[in-house]
Amino acid sequence: MQDSSFPWRPLTALLLALAAQTLLEPPARISAALVLYVIAIIFLLWSLRRSEWTLPENPTAPNSYPLTPNPRFIPLLASIVLLAAAFFLFGDNKFTALNFSLWLAGIVFFIRAFWITKKESASIRDARVFRVPHLLIFITILIIAAFFRFYHLAQVPAEPFSDHAEKILDVYDIMQGEAHIFFPRNTGREAIQFYWSILVAAIFQTGLTFQTLKLGTAILGFLSLPFIYLLGKEIANRRAGMLAMLFAGIAYWPNVISRVGLRFPLYPLFVAPTFYFLLRGLRTNHRNDFILSGLFLGLGLHGYTPFRIVPVLIAVTFVLHWAINRKTQNVIGLGALAFAALAVILPLLRYALSNPDQFWFRASSRALAANPIPTFFSNLWNALLMFNVNDGNIFVNSIVHRPALDVVTGALFVIGLTLLLARRNFLDLVLVAAIVTLILPSVFSLAYPDENPALNRAGGALVPVFVVVGMTLDGLLTRLQSGLTRSGERVIAAGVVGILFAASAIQNYDLVFRQYDEQYQRVVWRTSEIGEVIREFGHPDRVWIIPYEQWVDTRLPVLWAGIPNRDFGLPRERLADTLQLPAPKLFIFKASPKADAYNDTETMERLRELYPEGELTLHESEPWWQSFWVYFVPAQ
Repeated sequence: MQDSSFPWRPLTALLLALAAQTLLEPPARISAALVLYVIAIIFLLWSLRRSEWTLPENPTAPNSYPLTPNPRFIPLLASIVLLAAAFFLFGDNKFTALNFSLWLAGIVFFIRAFWITKKESASIRDARVFRVPHLLIFITILIIAAFFRFYHLAQVPAEPFSDHAEKILDVYDIMQGEAHIFFPRNTGREAIQFYWSILVAAIFQTGLTFQTLKLGTAILGFLSLPFIYLLGKEIANRRAGMLAMLFAGIAYWPNVISRVGLRFPLYPLFVAPTFYFLLRGLRTNHRNDFILSGLFLGLGLHGYTPFRIVPVLIAVTFVLHWAINRKTQNVIGLGALAFAALAVILPLLRYALSNPDQFWFRASSRALAANPIPTFFSNLWNALLMFNVNDGNIFVNSIVHRPALDVVTGALFVIGLTLLLARRNFLDLVLVAAIVTLILPSVFSLAYPDENPALNRAGGALVPVFVVVGMTLDGLLTRLQSGLTRSGERVIAAGVVGILFAASAIQNYDLVFRQYDEQYQRVVWRTSEIGEVIREFGHPDRVWIIPYEQWVDTRLPVLWAGIPNRDFGLPRERLADTLQLPAPKLFIFKASPKADAYNDTETMERLRELYPEGELTLHESEPWWQSFWVYFVPAQ
């Protein structure tokens, strides 16, 4: 029976966990934090024993399962024929009007063949009403999350780097008629971001720019939030789902990987619905849920390479479900899921079978190592520590060497994991298994262990992580609100949520808009300033940038100049080739005004030899090492 006294034990556990996580902020004091976490867990288990802090109960399965009619024969036959024809026509790694139409029609006929109508599923009643107050809370959370996702998007992050140039070139290829299924440039990439970027550019009129890439991925990151809510509601309840969505919406980890303009948010975006419909299908045994899970699984495989681990998660989930519940009726659902995923992944499957080396190169190049077993376990340990201790050293998508979670969500995550492992029912174990499985793409960086942990390659794990956070806080609120007749406990409950949210929001705002921004600008070259010089010059066909080791990617300034398909790079040895072109001309090369040893003096001397009438100007930047030389050759 639940204790009706003041809940000092759970509040003590929470305060100790918050203090422990605070000690893990840089510079981490790991020993002291570990001591406090151990004491916090003792109080937590004491609270659990007295039923003062428990996780919300999982939703129960319906009393009756839907009818499972046989597939409709004619739509199924049509689907097989259409998909087979599309598979054959996908052989040249390009979408065409014909093969795309056949593929899409095959998917539609597949859904028609297996989809269970409302009449056929009349035996199940699983609807949960979304009332007006809940809708208002839901919308409010989305508005808060939208602020964190889109605020200062043009400035944070400020500059592109080489991967962005590769992305823009891939998008440009599509616009020139090269509608690839798999893009082989730069070790190979799946297609969704490139087609999505074209849609974003068309809607928002942003062109082939860095802003288009950032806006597109920020939207993708934002779209994952409703599915995090649905997953939290499916595993626990509506309030847990709301809390999960709220804290995921303001968190630094999903915010940063969504803002950077690369494919990173596609991983959590498709993990959330795939996992949600899978778990709902296992609970209700409704075939439609398995079909939807398979469709999202197939889409996710077109998104970001680390998503390839998700079929493993699905297999683990089915095995756990069978081992704990001993139910075999879900075999048909698993078949429907696999068929749906196969239909959606068909174009990429054709490419993988025809070009296995190129398809697997990006993943295999990181997984092959001299001593794989010890490296794997070392990587696994480091990846498990990323949530609360150290998120790695990749400046692009993290603030290096700090926890991936803020103080509040880090503490709630440790408490939640403890409660999950103490209860150990099916969904508890599935959540833990999901976290471990979804970080494996980072763990398998065996050839480059310094790249692990990586918040982008472990990005799918943020979905179950924030569901655990939502469940944990929901369990505490249940205890605090147990005496609703007492206004004091209502005030405590509201105060706890308000303080935790405010603390988390303030810290995450600082992490993204100050710390991450400052770190990023310290590292990435200011190609926008070079682009501005080119725009002001007004003759981009007579501009050259002389490459220099560890300097700017000469493809990037053209993005700022509005030219997506040109490399301004010209090696020093070929400067004489420019003599045949009429002036004015502009040459840009590396400068280092406070350390002359780093100036590109060879280029300077060669330009003065070729163009003695030229004018040399130092474009000064802040910080000083971002400066560059501009050599202007006037018209005669």
